[in-house]
Amino acid sequence: MAKTSYSSEDIKILKELEAVRVRPGMYIGSTGSKGLHHILWEIIDNAVDEASNGYATTVNVCLHPDGSASVEDNGRGMPVDIHPDAGISGVEVIFTQLHAGGKFNNDNYAYSGGLHGVGASVTNALSEWLKVEVYNKTVYSMEFHSYFDKAQNKVLSGVPKAPLVNTGIKTIKKGTRVQFKPDASVFETVEFNAQTVITRLRETSFLNKGVELRFKDLRKPNSEELVFKSDGGIKDYVSYINTGKNVLYQEPLYFQAVKDDIVIEASFQHTDGYSESVFSFVNNIPTVDGGTHDVGFKSGLTRFMGEYSKKNATGKNKEIAFNGEDFRVGITAVITVKVKNAQFEGQTKGKLGNVEVRPAVEAVTIDALTEISKNKKLVKCFDAIVEKATSAAKEREAVRKTKELNRAKSGADSTRLLGKLAGCSSRDSSLNEIFIVEGDSAGGSAKEGRDRKHQAILPLRGKPLNTEKKSQVEVLKNEEIKTIISALGTGMGDDFNIENLNYDKVIILSDADQDGYHIRCILLTFFYRYMKKLITDGHVYIGMPPLYKVYKKDVVEYAYDENERKLKQEKVGRGYQIQRYKGLGEMNPEQLWDTTLNPENRMLMQVTIEEAASAEMLITTLMGDAVDERKKYIQKHANFNKEENFEIKVKED
Repeated sequence: MAKTSYSSEDIKILKELEAVRVRPGMYIGSTGSKGLHHILWEIIDNAVDEASNGYATTVNVCLHPDGSASVEDNGRGMPVDIHPDAGISGVEVIFTQLHAGGKFNNDNYAYSGGLHGVGASVTNALSEWLKVEVYNKTVYSMEFHSYFDKAQNKVLSGVPKAPLVNTGIKTIKKGTRVQFKPDASVFETVEFNAQTVITRLRETSFLNKGVELRFKDLRKPNSEELVFKSDGGIKDYVSYINTGKNVLYQEPLYFQAVKDDIVIEASFQHTDGYSESVFSFVNNIPTVDGGTHDVGFKSGLTRFMGEYSKKNATGKNKEIAFNGEDFRVGITAVITVKVKNAQFEGQTKGKLGNVEVRPAVEAVTIDALTEISKNKKLVKCFDAIVEKATSAAKEREAVRKTKELNRAKSGADSTRLLGKLAGCSSRDSSLNEIFIVEGDSAGGSAKEGRDRKHQAILPLRGKPLNTEKKSQVEVLKNEEIKTIISALGTGMGDDFNIENLNYDKVIILSDADQDGYHIRCILLTFFYRYMKKLITDGHVYIGMPPLYKVYKKDVVEYAYDENERKLKQEKVGRGYQIQRYKGLGEMNPEQLWDTTLNPENRMLMQVTIEEAASAEMLITTLMGDAVDERKKYIQKHANFNKEENFEIKVKED
C-alpha cells in the first residue's frame, strides 16, 4: 500500500546530473520534435502518476506565448523539506539529481511511468529556464536556469537561481506547478505542436479512467480550454480508434484483473478490415515496440480462441488449422498493465522486458475470456471472431500460393517489373536512395537530372492500389505494388526483412495537387500496413518540390509555399516574374536536380509515427470507407503540404 505522506527522505539519490546536454539523445531519443515533446511528457507523466496512484484528480497543461509549457496537478505537492543526505530541499533534488526520485521503491508510487527517475532533471537540464511552485498551505517557489559560464568555458544547465523559497503566500490549493522553456540551442525546433499534445492527453485520459486532463493553447487568442475525461477507460479508447470502421460486434470486449501484483487491463474489438492494431501501455507509458505484456495477451487470445474454435467447429471448419494471427486479423486492441518494477529498453521506454509479465497476462486473458464466453449475449462476439479467423486462414493459404507462384516466376517477372526502374551504380545501400515518382514525364526528368551513382528512379503509371480496402492477395497481384516490392527488396507482410532493403531512403515524389496528395496517402498506407518497420526505422520520406519559381534575368529563387514566395519576391526585387509549377513534369532535369533531388538544396519530410493510435485513425479516415469522416478531415486540413496535418517531421536533408 502506498504511503499517504511524502517527504524528502523518500527520495533515493543514485547519481548526480551529468552531461545531459552533451548526449541528449541518450535520454530523450532525439533533439527533433519527438525529443522536444518528450521533455513535456516527462513532466506530464509525473503529474499523471499522482493521479493514477490516487493523490490527484486533475492535471492542467498550457502552452504559453513565450514558447514555454506548464503542467499543474492537484496532488500532494513535491517535498519541500530538506533531504537528509543531500542537505537541500526535495524540490531541488528532484530537478538537479539525474537519478533521484520517489519511484525507486513502492512506498510512494505503487505504479509509475517515471521509474528511471530522470524525467524532471532532464527536462530542467534541456531548458532555458524552469520554474516550480508547490502548493501546501503556502506557496513554495524555485527557479532554475541554464547559462554559459565563461570561467569554465561551458554551458551550465539546470542551475538553481536560489534555494527553495517559502513565499508566505497562503493558499488552499494542493499540488505542483512546473513551467519550463525548452532551450533553442539544444533542439532543432522549440515550437510545441498543439495537436500532438492534445492527442497525448486524450490517450492519457482513456488510460486513467475518471482523471480530468485540461489543455489550453495560450499562444492563440481566445483559445478554448479542452477537457479530456473518460468514464469508460480503454473500452472507450477502442471504440474511439474504431471510429469510421465496420465492426463485427457492437461493444468492445473488456477485462481487468490483478495477478502477482500486476494490474492487467485489456479491451478489444474486431472490424471487417485486414490489419492488426494492438496498442500497449505500461504504467501509462505507450510501448510502441510492445513487449512481454503484448506477447502475453496475444498468446492468451490464441490459446483461448483455439480451444473455442475446436469446441464449436462445424462441417468443413473442423479441418481448418488456425494460427494466432488468424484470430487477430481486423483486431483493434488496447492492453495496459501496471508493474511495480517495470524494466524498459532505454529511457524512452519503447518495449517492456519483465519476463514475469507474459505468463501473468496470458493466464488472465484466458481466464477472463473463458468467463466472458459464458455470457450468452457475448457468445456471438466469439462466433464472429471464429468466422473472421476462418476467412483469414483461407486468405492466408491463398497468400501462400500467390507468393509461391510469384517466386516460381520471379526471374522473368522481376526483370519485367523492374524494367521501369532506373537503378543506381553504387552497391552501398546505406548511401543509396530511391525516388518513387508520379508519372512518366516527371520520371523522365528525374532520370536525367539525378545522381546516377546513388539515386534510383521508379516512375509510377497511374495510381497504385488503395491497400486499405483490399485483401493481401489482391495487393500481391497489383503490378505497381509488385514493382515497388521488387525494387526495395524487402518483401512485405510476414516476409518483410529490413536487412534486405536496397535503399536507405525511400522518397515519395508527387505533384502538389489533389492527385499527388492521393498518391502520397496510398503509398504511405501500403508502407504502414505491410512495411511498417520501413517507417519506424526512419527510411520513408516525402520529396518537397517547389511551388514557385521567382526570377529576373539571371537571378532565380524557388519557393515552397506562399509565405516563402513573398520573401523570394522581396529578395529578387522589382521586375520579378513568377512561374507556378502545376506538376513535376513542368521542370526540366536541371531544375528538378537543383530544387528536389540535390541533397545540398532539397527539403525532405521524414515520415514518422509519433502516436500509433492517431496514425491508425488517420489511415482509416483518409483511405477507408467512411466518406463523411474523410470529408470532415479534408475540410479541416485543406493544405496537405503543412507539416502538422500529416503529423510528420520536417527535416532538412
